[in-house]
Parts: sequence; C-alpha cells; structure tokens
Amino acid sequence: MKALYCQQNSPGEEMTFVFQERENLPPTRDNDVKIQVRACALSWIDTKLLSEIKLEKELLPVGREISGVVLEVGRKVSFFQPDDEVVGILPLDSEESGLCEVILVHEHYLVRKPEKVCWVEAAGTVRDGVRAYTALHYLSQVSPGKTVLVMDGASPFGTIAIQLAQHRGAKVISTAHSLEDKQYLERLRPPVDMRQPLVARLYSNEDESTLKPQLLPHKHDIITLLGVGGHWITTEKNLQLDPPDSHSLFLKGASVSFLNDEVWNLSNIQQGKYLCILEDIMEKLSSNIFRPQLDEPIPLYEAKVSMEIVQKNQARKRQVIQF
Repeated sequence: MKALYCQQNSPGEEMTFVFQERENLPPTRDNDVKIQVRACALSWIDTKLLSEIKLEKELLPVGREISGVVLEVGRKVSFFQPDDEVVGILPLDSEESGLCEVILVHEHYLVRKPEKVCWVEAAGTVRDGVRAYTALHYLSQVSPGKTVLVMDGASPFGTIAIQLAQHRGAKVISTAHSLEDKQYLERLRPPVDMRQPLVARLYSNEDESTLKPQLLPHKHDIITLLGVGGHWITTEKNLQLDPPDSHSLFLKGASVSFLNDEVWNLSNIQQGKYLCILEDIMEKLSSNIFRPQLDEPIPLYEAKVSMEIVQKNQARKRQVIQF
C-alpha cells in the first residue's frame, strides 16, 4: 500500500509531498481499530507547531481527518466492531497517513458516522466542526441574543462557525473577501448580516499568503468594536497586545482567547468532552444544521497536487480525497 507523506526540506524551501510504499500494518494492538479509509480531508500542516512540541521528523504523514469502515478491532476495544462506519481525526503524533487504504487508529479518536452522512462530508466537516465548537462553546459560550462576527465567513471554517452560532440563537455578522463570497453568504439561511463587526479574529500565519494583499482589520479596530464583556477569539499565535490595548479590554471587561483546536489531542484529560464534540458534529451534519463548504471529491492519484495547493492556502473550499 502507498501513503502520502510530507518531506521536510531546508528552512525557507517549499515542502514536497511524496507517495511512499509502506510496509504491511503491524498486528492490531489491544485498543486499535483497523479501518478501510473511504475519505480523507486535507488540512494545512503547521510544521512550526510540530517542531515546538518535538514531533518534527523527516517524513510527516499527511491526512488526519478520515472516515471509513472498521475491518478489525483489538481485544480491548469496546466502542466498535467490524463493519461499523466511523469518522475521526488522527492525533498529531500519529504514524499513520490518512491517505492510505488501510490504517490503525486508537478507538479514542473515533466516533460512529451516521448512516445518512456520506464519507466525504464526514471527513470534510469534522475538523472545522471541532474548531467552531472550541471557539463558540468553550472559549466564548455563545448563546441566544449574542452577536458574533466571523471573519471570512465563506471559508470552510467560517461556514461551519456561522451555522453553529446561528443554531445557538446568535445574530451573525460576517466579512467576505470577494463578490462571489458575498453572494454565497447572502444565500445562507438564516441570512447573515454583512454590516459592522462586533467580535472578530485576526488571520493566522497559515492564511498569510492568500490574505496579505487584502485589507485586514488592525487589532486596535477589533478591540474598539468589542462590546462590554465581549470575547475576541483569534488564531494569531504571535499576537502582541500593547498597554493601551490591555487597558481598553480591562475597561470593557472583554477578553482575548487563542483558538488552537489541537489542544484536544495534546492531552487525554478532556477525551470524553472531545468525543462528545465529534458525536455532536456528526449529529448536526446528519440533521442538515451543518452544510459544509466542500470542493468536488478528489481521486487519490491527485492527492499530491491537491495537498500542495492546500499548503499554499490556495484552496477556497475544503479538499477531500475519496477512495
């Protein structure tokens, strides 16, 4: 079997993606689930984060959001049995590439896929769902009557964040990067307000290549627009607040939180909550509350080219490989 890997080059050079023939899978361990992969979504690889947590290596497995069919389970697996349909996100330290026909996954990273949800939608929604839940439920406790601005609401993550906020009864405001994005947002039901922002997030380093030429909000603008007790959720890991910024936040009783959805897999303490999030994402996908922004399914032989596009942040819709 072949699997896709990311090859680390010298600093400053672009990544290269290569298919490698992999050895036969090792025997299924006690808590492992052997899965025949049916779909795998592609996401940007944060090599800096991997380096910081000492997970950097010459060949990194590519593809972590997977859906598939259970082929075999370890003797201590209690949640699944052969022929179950499952979905999940492989942990950061996984040796498995989701872009491989058969993989081994610990049962605690998987939940059942609803029968009416297709493979591509399951794999293509699970990460954006986790990010949206982390931001809107755990970091800001969005509830009826609150107002939320989602920057770049037509992106895959923005779309799910808008739908989750609306489902929780919040009024949603969004920004758009193009006329096409604006028209897409205006077609959403319930409708999205396209006027002044109240809560926002700065772009992260991974967005820099595509967003830098465009007008972006300054941190002072965002803090000024926050209401009393407001929350600013940002993925900008190098955000620096100056004393006047902190004073303004203090006067409003407002806060800044950092969105890093990988925290769920960096510690097992919150594993129960994490699995509940995955299950709820699938339930909302099944009931059509979540309607993801997905591109047309991509065959495995085009995965290398598609991953290069994703890593350069040139894909406006979620890219999903279908087996």
